[in-house]
Amino acid sequence: MKKLFLLAIAVIGFTLTSNAQDIKFGFKGGVNFATLNGDDVNDNLDGRTGYHIGAVAQISLMETIAIQPELIYSAQGIEDTDIDYLNLPVLFKLKFAGIASVEAGPQFGFVVNDNFEVGEPESFDLSGAVGAGVEFGGFFGQIRYNFGLTDVIDDVEAKNSAFQISVGYYIF
Repeated sequence: MKKLFLLAIAVIGFTLTSNAQDIKFGFKGGVNFATLNGDDVNDNLDGRTGYHIGAVAQISLMETIAIQPELIYSAQGIEDTDIDYLNLPVLFKLKFAGIASVEAGPQFGFVVNDNFEVGEPESFDLSGAVGAGVEFGGFFGQIRYNFGLTDVIDDVEAKNSAFQISVGYYIF
């Protein structure tokens, strides 16, 4: 997992140096509707409504293609069992119609806070992310679904799942 993280950082660094003139930086925040899915998860569990907030960059590779790395604090888990992450999504973004986009890519998550009473959550979470967005001037809105690829708890088949709605602003 550390190799994947280092590879993502290297790709971001290379892209930043090769396309420095086409970079936007901003902030975003929004609401999470999170839960856990898997064979070992009770279907009657209530999800957690939480929040996410953080920084975003959009690195244009072409007029209609960009890479969008983010650094996001995200409140996830289920009701009464909080797992908060520092997430690093690295998304491939396809822009069209002047204002709309679709995005997909991996998300690397690191546990920063939890209130587990039984067991320990895994310290790393690998997820996939797919979504869509609109942009008007410096303002943008996004919807995204994050689906876990690794188990959240050691020896328990339970993966993260979160639907996110975000708004943000590119400051430059």
